[in-house]
Amino acid sequence: MNIVVISIVALVIIWLVITYNLFVRDRNLISEAWSGIDVQLKRRHNLIPNLVEIVKSYSKYERELFNEITEKRTKTVNIENIKEKATAETDLSGMLKSLFAVVENYPDLKANVNYLDLQNQLTEIEDQIQYARRYYNGTVRNYNIRVESFPGNIVAGIFDFKQEDYFEITLATERKTPEVDL
Repeated sequence: MNIVVISIVALVIIWLVITYNLFVRDRNLISEAWSGIDVQLKRRHNLIPNLVEIVKSYSKYERELFNEITEKRTKTVNIENIKEKATAETDLSGMLKSLFAVVENYPDLKANVNYLDLQNQLTEIEDQIQYARRYYNGTVRNYNIRVESFPGNIVAGIFDFKQEDYFEITLATERKTPEVDL
């Protein structure tokens, strides 16, 4: 009888250790995935001032937009919370779209080699952000499933593993269904 009890206790302890280690692994994968997003966001934040300066040299009438972009960029760099950062990055992306709308009014600027290079770099960075965001959100999804699923939720509760937030940068205009006028 003692051997059966000892075996059951040993199996429960082994299961507990394995499950705990899986949570730790998943949490570390989330940290790694976030660092990938963070690197790309920093690259974008470093590129924005150069882009603004080039556009500013062509346009003297859009100072308010340039100031807003610079201010939003500065605030966004200092945010640590993932949900708040996602909201701030969404706002910053919207402002960049406004900047590109301004550029449409300046044909010489659209042909400027420096501007085109910066625009291409920004496009590449945005693509990398999307890839990193997908990886991060997939990692968070797997972790959150483990936190919510039985019997892992027992270990999550005991060791205070909480669900993580997804990182979503989406503009309201991207969610709207395009209207077609025939």
